[in-house]
Amino acid sequence: MKPAPFTYHRARDVAGAIDLVAELGPDAKYIAGGQSLVAMMNFRLARPSHLVDLGGLWSELAHVRRDGDSVRIGALTTHHEVETAGLGFVSEAMGWIGHLPIRTRGTAGGSLAHGDATAEWCLLALLLDAEIIVQGPDGRRTIAAGELFLGFFSTTLEPEEIIIEIVFPRSGRRAALTEFAERRGDFATVAAAVDLETSAVVLGGVAPAPVRVPEAEAVLASGGSFADCAEAAAAAIDPPGDTNGSAEYRRVLTRTLVARACEEAQS
Repeated sequence: MKPAPFTYHRARDVAGAIDLVAELGPDAKYIAGGQSLVAMMNFRLARPSHLVDLGGLWSELAHVRRDGDSVRIGALTTHHEVETAGLGFVSEAMGWIGHLPIRTRGTAGGSLAHGDATAEWCLLALLLDAEIIVQGPDGRRTIAAGELFLGFFSTTLEPEEIIIEIVFPRSGRRAALTEFAERRGDFATVAAAVDLETSAVVLGGVAPAPVRVPEAEAVLASGGSFADCAEAAAAAIDPPGDTNGSAEYRRVLTRTLVARACEEAQS
């Protein structure tokens, strides 16, 4: 498959990219690593008339910086750069993303902007209460991770806004992420992430967006067992059924993966 025709533009700076997309209108899209958008274009699931390439902005938007207990990650930082940055849990979680060639091209900000319900970056942001710094025609604003995801590939980003930086307020010293896919590197059927420090439980693949599970979190917060936490998570969700598995199959996976994530976070 090949994409529909489009006009290519290369951004020179953040402000110029924003102005250009605002001028070109709703049929213009930003492209960074291109690991999600290009595939959708090739299958004609996305047909932007204009692509504004942010690839020239690496010096401005690609970085990993420690700021006390928090970590600041530039939007154009690749998955592999984070994987090798020595960030503990966050770096380890990158290993679940596709295969190495994908991790060397795909970007943190691109993954969040894409808003896939099973994307590892989306689960991490929700689990660790990340703040997403974005810039648009009206300047910069901060979006809490819990307010970013709306549904299937849908976020609260305005069309002209660019993700500038992701700020993790903590490193997840007692956190773990695990998932199941038919083949290693495929999109997860179900993914689960747990932070024992805050009793946070996040699931992907069970709803249109990644979700926290208050029922399971309450079990952890009250000192309940990991098995009870996993059972509560499985009981609380109403997952879809599709060619990758029925709703009941996803509940079984949820039960297994939440328990496994709890055990890994404790070890």
